[in-house]
Amino acid sequence: MNELVSLDIYDDLTKDIQTINTDVTVDEELPTDLLKQRLQAMNGKSPFNIEYNQGLENIIKSFLKNRKKSFSRLMSLSEYYFPIFEDAFAKQNVPLEIKYLAVVESALNPKAVSKMGATGLWQFMYGTGKQYALKIDSYIDERSDPLRATAAASEYMTKMFSIFGDWELVLASYNSGPGNVTKAIRRSGGKTKYWDIRSHLPKETQGYVPAFLATMYLFEYHKEHGINPQRAVVKNFETDTVQIKSQMSFKQIADLLDMPQSQIQLLNPSYKLNVVPFYQGEEHYLRLPKDKIATFVSNEDKIYAYVAYQSQNKTIPVQLAMRTAPRAKYIAKAKEKEESPKEIQFYKVRKGDNLGAIAEKYNVSIVDLKKWNNLKSNSVAFGRNLKIKSEIEAAVKNPKETKATLAIDKKSEEAIASADDKDKNNAQGQEYVVAAGDNLGSIAKKFGTTIAELKELNSLTSNNIGLGKTLVVAKAVPEIVDENAVTTAIASNNSIDSFKKKATSKALGEDYYVKKGDSLYSISKKYPGVTISDIKKWNNIKDGDIKPGMKLKING
Repeated sequence: MNELVSLDIYDDLTKDIQTINTDVTVDEELPTDLLKQRLQAMNGKSPFNIEYNQGLENIIKSFLKNRKKSFSRLMSLSEYYFPIFEDAFAKQNVPLEIKYLAVVESALNPKAVSKMGATGLWQFMYGTGKQYALKIDSYIDERSDPLRATAAASEYMTKMFSIFGDWELVLASYNSGPGNVTKAIRRSGGKTKYWDIRSHLPKETQGYVPAFLATMYLFEYHKEHGINPQRAVVKNFETDTVQIKSQMSFKQIADLLDMPQSQIQLLNPSYKLNVVPFYQGEEHYLRLPKDKIATFVSNEDKIYAYVAYQSQNKTIPVQLAMRTAPRAKYIAKAKEKEESPKEIQFYKVRKGDNLGAIAEKYNVSIVDLKKWNNLKSNSVAFGRNLKIKSEIEAAVKNPKETKATLAIDKKSEEAIASADDKDKNNAQGQEYVVAAGDNLGSIAKKFGTTIAELKELNSLTSNNIGLGKTLVVAKAVPEIVDENAVTTAIASNNSIDSFKKKATSKALGEDYYVKKGDSLYSISKKYPGVTISDIKKWNNIKDGDIKPGMKLKING
């Protein structure tokens, strides 16, 4: 999912539009006569004046040669965004083809920001966004809101069409401003067609409309050119919104609803800090898949109680405590740490060893191992002697006491250190150090998950993993410690379990027969609130290996 919303396509397309030379012929197999026929067919069902010219042919061939993979990903995203655009444009009587402009503007990335500061799917500047009543503050930027920004873009297009009466000139004014279009008309001797005034427009705008038409062509004829859209992560009709009654973070929502945080980010791009705020007198909504909406609504009281409990028991992270502690104490502690005795040991690398395994054996980090031995990579030669330093002090046996001395007051520092440890453990979940011969497929199989989930948990953009790398293989469930601190059921681990089990009450005692292509991860997603660990426990599965036809108990 991270790949779908990455900014690399936006950067590539923006560079293409700004630098492409429409006069340079591109070597790509597409007969000119066939292209003319297809453009004529497109022209017949569009209010745009779509005519063949050599410059348009060159841009189409350039996209086909260099951007096929990008358009495959864009078509996947379009399944979510295009219905939103079409609905807004239909209300304002704007041509539906203008939906392709968002591909040119932002590569369908609501978080796209240009060098000039234009933001969102429709690339509104700050002033223009305010002019069209888009809210922009510390928490919210509605230029990134697909619904509100599209409504504003539609209003702008309608206004420009009332001035110029030509949709190509509307696009040119959207890119360069109505002033530049008016100047180009005047310099051309009063001509009012885009292709007649094109040479008088700014250089970027000269390639802007052709890029729009080339995009329209690739979407219309993608099958003929072997461009296969990637599978849509989510479709708009599969989502809904719920009004939020108190401030909560995306992480809290993701943990409680057992869903990837990146999916929440994709569906709610206008929240700048990954937090849904709560302003008195204003309404804020959270968009989620419909099955998660059902889970949220049926457990709403418990969710808000859990969020309130967390906000009441917030502590300063240890790193912040170190910054805010009295300077003299911090310096004294740092000096004490420097003077603490250390034992230097040597370890001879054996066959099958890797830095991750060695670091784990001696309870040190891979970074320290590399630093002590002047290693530039994670590769280590067989037979080499590695230097290992380990501290000999009572604090090692009791790390909580070590952390406790860093704060201003010992009691408050123990709380800070304890809370920081818990946050760290909760964030990490179950981990695995990559060994020789491992790959994402074998690791996924070993832990009953999928390659996609592993990449999601570890922010990986490819399937390549380094030897000795530590991977998170299972997401931790949020832990609540003090049962007496809050009176509602959500304030204990048992209540979180009951919250998750309530979400699966419909599936109580249900049997599931494994189909071809299933994994424990994909099966768990079919039952909201069910985790991979639950399925393995209910069915006595140890290695995560399942086969088609196998019967699994759900909530058994």
